[in-house]
This record gives sequence, C-alpha cells and structure tokens, in this order.
Amino acid sequence: MGAKQILIINAKGGVGKSTLSANLASYFSFKGRTALCDFDRQMSGVRWLERRDPSRRRIDSITGWEYRGLDQYDWVVMDSPASIARRDVVSLVARADAIIVPVLPSPIDIHAAADFVRDLIVYGKIRTNHKPLAVVANRARPNTAIYNLLKSFLHSMRLPVATTLRDSQNYVHASIHGIGIFEMDPLMVARDVEQWQPLLRWINEAVEKGRMPLADRAPQAPLRARSSVAALPVRAKKPVLRAAGS
Repeated sequence: MGAKQILIINAKGGVGKSTLSANLASYFSFKGRTALCDFDRQMSGVRWLERRDPSRRRIDSITGWEYRGLDQYDWVVMDSPASIARRDVVSLVARADAIIVPVLPSPIDIHAAADFVRDLIVYGKIRTNHKPLAVVANRARPNTAIYNLLKSFLHSMRLPVATTLRDSQNYVHASIHGIGIFEMDPLMVARDVEQWQPLLRWINEAVEKGRMPLADRAPQAPLRARSSVAALPVRAKKPVLRAAGS
C-alpha cells in the first residue's frame, strides 16, 4: 500500500505546523519506519532532526520537493510552508492520506483559516477526492471566549476538530533536544500526551477509511466551502496562495 502520508498545512505562518509535524514523526517512529518531509524554507524540521541523538528511534529527513522512494516507509509526515503556492497545495493534497490544519484561537488566525480552508476545498478538491481533513486547535485554552468563537467557526464550516492542544513548555523542551513529547518522562507530559490521543485516533481512522474503496466508505457531512465569520472583530489579511510561476 505504500507509506501513509500525513500533511500538516496552513498558509499562515506561526500556527505550529513544524511542532505538530515533529511530534507526529516522533510518535510514528514507534510504529514503523518514519520520514519527516520538510517543505518549509526555514527548515525547522531538518534542524530538529539535527539535534536528535542517534540513539533515539530513527526518523529520516527528506528535504523539500526532492523526496523519492517513499515506499520504504510506513509513515511520512509532510510539514508544509507558509504562503504555499496553489500548484504545491494541489500536489501535496493529492499525495496525502490525511490532512491536518492547525489553527490558533485568535481573530486573525480564525479569519486566515476561513480563507485558507475555502481555497483548500476549491483548489485542493478535498471533497471531490474524498480527502480526510481535520483541524487542530493549537495553543488553546478551553472555556475562553476566543476558544468558543473558534469552535463556532469550525462548526459553521462542518470541520471536525481532531483535538485541542494546550500551550505547554514541554514542546519547547522537546524541540531543544530533537525529540517529541512521546519520548519524554511520562509523568511530566501526561497531560499533553492525553490531549494527543483523539488526534492519533482520528489519523488512524482517516487513513484506514481513505484507503478503502469509495463504495465501502460510510457517508459523511460535506465540508462547506463558504462560511460566515462576520462576528469576528478583526479582518485579517489573507495568506497568499500564489499561482504557479508568480
């Protein structure tokens, strides 16, 4: 069947794509041969792996669009760049078995996510190609006004929220040492690991469902390509999905 490819994508920078990608790669390294494909110009994923102790479970680094030979892996995590070109969005979505969009709970990020998800549905043909897509509410504090606003927005677009991850220093400590929270002291990261469980379950279910013949899949509510976020107080500048060659 080939490698199971998980795409972490959002055209807006600073939403935690690289942190999410690194920790997913860390988790999957316990499940089989794993590679981290870093498409970000900042090469955060590559630098994370450079800090990784060779005695740790192996995670291969594949840089940018030059990756080949993915059949040798069980899991491939793709860390996409910000301001990604439209052509590249289409290419990555076509390869992905599951797509995760991290979103921060702020008016600016919610507006940016609304624009990007609409483009993702239209240009990436999420619905046409039956691609599993979910959102991760990142660095969030539940039961706050802005978090509730984020939930309302996601509900309006019928986007599944795979999980909510808190803003934790454990991710900083893990990054410094080239590891993921799944490789840290279990007592120290118990709360964070617990928050990851719904996301990991969603990924496994999405990958299994995505590889089933279409006739065998259970029907699901369609994603909405349009949604009103007029209640938000600030209008953000839309992250650019550049046309190829621009």
